[in-house]
Amino acid sequence: MNDDFSVSPARSASADWAVRVETPTDVPEVQRIVRAAFDRPDEADLVEALRGDPAWIDGLSLVAADSGGRPVGHALLTRCHIDAVPALCLAPCSVLPEYQRTGAGSAAIRAALEAAASLGERYVTVLGHPEYYPRFGFGRASEYGVGLTIEVPDEALMVMALRPGDPVPPGTIRYAAPFGI
Repeated sequence: MNDDFSVSPARSASADWAVRVETPTDVPEVQRIVRAAFDRPDEADLVEALRGDPAWIDGLSLVAADSGGRPVGHALLTRCHIDAVPALCLAPCSVLPEYQRTGAGSAAIRAALEAAASLGERYVTVLGHPEYYPRFGFGRASEYGVGLTIEVPDEALMVMALRPGDPVPPGTIRYAAPFGI
């Protein structure tokens, strides 16, 4: 995928979000967004480690920009596997605190999922808030026989097929090495 991927601006109650593939000049802004969103360096360090890992897929690090073009949200998909089946991991997803609950994060996630589907990817996993991610099509991973090698709340581990009707393969998720799982 080339760097000129974009989607129509996402509508929210308060803003239109232009979502685009991250460019090299966005890297410092992405780091700032991730650090601010999590209020600690761990997730920002993870993004940096993933940039140098074979799990990184060009075109699947997306930013949501405000009306001035400044990135305020970020969503990242990297390679993982469900047993031997290639899949993607959605993590981390970040929005500057002052832009949270404005639709910037949702716009970035929707665009990332759309970009992944356009690349022919089939499955996406996420470990996150069970009240948030189902709106994008994620369902409880355990219902598909998908799990992890570590204990996590059952409702927090989710998976989705990017093609409607495509059966999710059962198995154990193997994340990229920087995740440490």
